Amino acid sequence: MDALNQNNQPTPHETTSHDDLAVARRVLAIEADALRQMSDALNGEFVRAVGMLAGASAAGGRLVVSGMGKSGHVGRKIAATLASTGTPSLFVHPAEASHGDLGMIVPGDAVLAISNSGETAELADLVAHTRRFGLPLVAIVGREKSTLAEAADVALILPDAPEASPVGPAPTTSTTMQLALGDAIAVALLTRRGFDSTDFRMFHPGGKLGAKLRKVRDLMHSGAEVPLVASTVSMREALLIMTGCHFGCVGVTDAEGLLCGIVTDGDLRRHMGPNLLDSPTGDVMTKSPRSIGADMLAAEALRIMNAPERPVTALFVVDAARRPIGILHIHDLLRAGVA
Repeated sequence: MDALNQNNQPTPHETTSHDDLAVARRVLAIEADALRQMSDALNGEFVRAVGMLAGASAAGGRLVVSGMGKSGHVGRKIAATLASTGTPSLFVHPAEASHGDLGMIVPGDAVLAISNSGETAELADLVAHTRRFGLPLVAIVGREKSTLAEAADVALILPDAPEASPVGPAPTTSTTMQLALGDAIAVALLTRRGFDSTDFRMFHPGGKLGAKLRKVRDLMHSGAEVPLVASTVSMREALLIMTGCHFGCVGVTDAEGLLCGIVTDGDLRRHMGPNLLDSPTGDVMTKSPRSIGADMLAAEALRIMNAPERPVTALFVVDAARRPIGILHIHDLLRAGVA
């Protein structure tokens, strides 16, 4: 029940809060409905547009995005998304294009022009440039019979959906549709190209995302740093190696050099007794320990380390034959920003 003041009316704070929620939900409902309309309206023209842009990219061209005002802000984001997903792209401001930046658009490039009205005067010189040099031109536009739609090789027409703002035609729904359609183009292009997590990591080397996309081989310790003993050696020798390598464990290999076990601090506590140091490592080890491959993503290695049924702080890295080639500690993941 609303809080009441002395006149049995809702307080201004409560009334405003409820109004804010109602407004927000109305805006989101309007924009969500517009996105559904746009999804239902997609047809062969979208496929033609993606094919045209993919062809230019495959031939070494770039995708040049342009738009004015709010469409320009959306265009900058679309260009950034395209570039980060492997489609060489840049944003060219249409007004600056008329004052020399047309030189940035060269033969082999393709252009994605964005205008809700389709009558943006500042785009005229850029559109003429594409026609003069035969550059593919795809338009994202709100009016089918507009100048831009008719000039483009392919026009992707946005549904005639109402803007979410109740006061004037402030770009809201239209820019949401533009942005979503740009995302759809970017994802369709990366899917055609077979773009995968390895490619994605190449374009996102920094920050948390780049760290999670690094592979185990990028972070693991190898060579003499890997604590390994044969299953026949005594625990006395195993403890020396375990202590010297500072991973809190030692890997155990069989006669063929394959990983067959691991000795951890927990194993030492469980086997504590007067004969521990003289026992063969094979009698103390935990058999068939979890291991990972060098090409596994660091984020997946972290998930295995944090498995709720049995969390661990280190994993041995093995090749296809289970021959140990490295070790990865959770501290390595922390230092890299994965954990």
